[in-house]
Amino acid sequence: MEKKVSRVESEKENSRYLRGNVGEQLAQDTARFDDSVQNILKFHGIYQQDDRDFRLQPTRQGREKRFIFMIRTKIPGGKITAEQYLKMDELADLYANKTLRITTRQDFQFHGVIKGNLKATLRALNETIITTLGACGDIERNVVTCPAPLASRTRAKVQEYAREISDQLLPKTKAYHEIWLNGDNVYSGQKEAEVEPLYGKTYLPRKFKISIAFPGDNCVDIYAHDIGLVAVLEDDELAGFNVLVGGGLGMTHRRPETRPILAKPLGYVSRDDILSVVEAIIKVQRDFGNRENRMRARMKYLIEERGIVWFYEEVKKHTGFELQPVREMKWDQTEDHLGWHEMGDGLLFHGIFVENGRIQDGGSLRMKTGLRKLIETFKPEIRLSPQQNILLAGIPPSRNVEFEALLKEYGIRRETEISNIERWSMACPALPTCGLALTEGERVFPGLIDDLEKTIAGFGLQDEKITVRMTGCPNGCARPYTSEIGLVGIGVNTYTLFVGGNFEGTRLNRVLLEKVKEIEIVRILAPILEAFRLNRSPGERFGDFCNRKGIETLRELIRVDKKEKPDERE
Repeated sequence: MEKKVSRVESEKENSRYLRGNVGEQLAQDTARFDDSVQNILKFHGIYQQDDRDFRLQPTRQGREKRFIFMIRTKIPGGKITAEQYLKMDELADLYANKTLRITTRQDFQFHGVIKGNLKATLRALNETIITTLGACGDIERNVVTCPAPLASRTRAKVQEYAREISDQLLPKTKAYHEIWLNGDNVYSGQKEAEVEPLYGKTYLPRKFKISIAFPGDNCVDIYAHDIGLVAVLEDDELAGFNVLVGGGLGMTHRRPETRPILAKPLGYVSRDDILSVVEAIIKVQRDFGNRENRMRARMKYLIEERGIVWFYEEVKKHTGFELQPVREMKWDQTEDHLGWHEMGDGLLFHGIFVENGRIQDGGSLRMKTGLRKLIETFKPEIRLSPQQNILLAGIPPSRNVEFEALLKEYGIRRETEISNIERWSMACPALPTCGLALTEGERVFPGLIDDLEKTIAGFGLQDEKITVRMTGCPNGCARPYTSEIGLVGIGVNTYTLFVGGNFEGTRLNRVLLEKVKEIEIVRILAPILEAFRLNRSPGERFGDFCNRKGIETLRELIRVDKKEKPDERE
């Protein structure tokens, strides 16, 4: 009996290695692609969306949706040149909504591109050796790693592996170049082929994410990935990697069979063998991952169902060798790499905070114009961070005063001017562009953070580092489930409130309350923050306090507070 597969699996199998009829529909004078190719478009780094604000306009009656597209780049380790950045800045003005969006996976996203400008945008990106192939879709996506450009041979080697792994796992189909680049093969990591020796005709059952962490610094959220590689050093040289597998944060509301899961240790492997181990892991997911039910298609569920021992044995069948026991790991700190840092070669890098990753101009803050001026002036190497910030590297110490003067001129805040609660916060784009969003994300988050900042300062906790993350749906793009305070959209202006993750990102948080209105969030958190101030153990962080006290105790704090302070609106 033939095994049943999902509709998306059939679309991939019949796509002729990601061609479908994308090219034919691209040539049509229409504002959109039909449903038959939208999943295939994702493999090319493109999401078809519509302006959801436009849906609400009273004059829209009887009119078609306003279709727009999001384009996502694929930048291993978030490393680009000044020239590449300036081209993307230019393209954002020319073809998108005049903003650039840094993602938590160290990519750039262009929002608001219309169909007629897709090809011109992708051609211009590829001319600067920036691809979008594999940035989305059921495939290995961008490889994330610590972005800090320190002049350390081991750190630089770790960052090189992000590029090597990404290049090795790129799809080999010619479809991308045929459709968007007229057959030109510009990107150096792309090899021509008519088959997919790794992925096959149907690619992977679901998206696949890889991250690489430097020892002690979990800035990449290593446990939230399908594969997490933790560098192991011996005598300050890169010896190999601890391999973690089966992480993933996506879930679906009211579907208990879906849930966030942290990655588990698989073993240790020398650096010479890491590429073959990564490929072997992908092959196991390719062959055994769930292709019937996309909600259960991530590798985390395969490992949950069959066990880590079974999974290890399947990986070994492909590699032909045993992995060694996992080496000791500890997380000393989680860095955001903001401000000035020495690179070790006489130069400096400066990390700039970008609120929710959105590079734009507005009011006294002219982030987009200011960054362009800084990059034109200093020609730095650029790194995007997993916290949605940007690092500019290679600044001579003799020019730091000039650099800071430009920051001030364009209203770009130094790290000392940003509160801790804002500095360690992230939100996803959500409305009006994301088709999956159930409610707002980055548009309402700044106001929420402002209110939370005032409450925290009122309790004298302004020096505490607390991670706060918000998403407009349960897919978890801003990694809310590993934060100390997580807000996940469940309905219009309504969120599920999670607490109790830890700052290091090694523990999942838990549901405190469901269906919390946006305007109630800070009021609900206030009694818990006050209890933290009064009852914390020495050196205890907020997430650890919440985890120690337990959800029921925290809920009782909220109930008592409500009795003592009735809602003024009642």
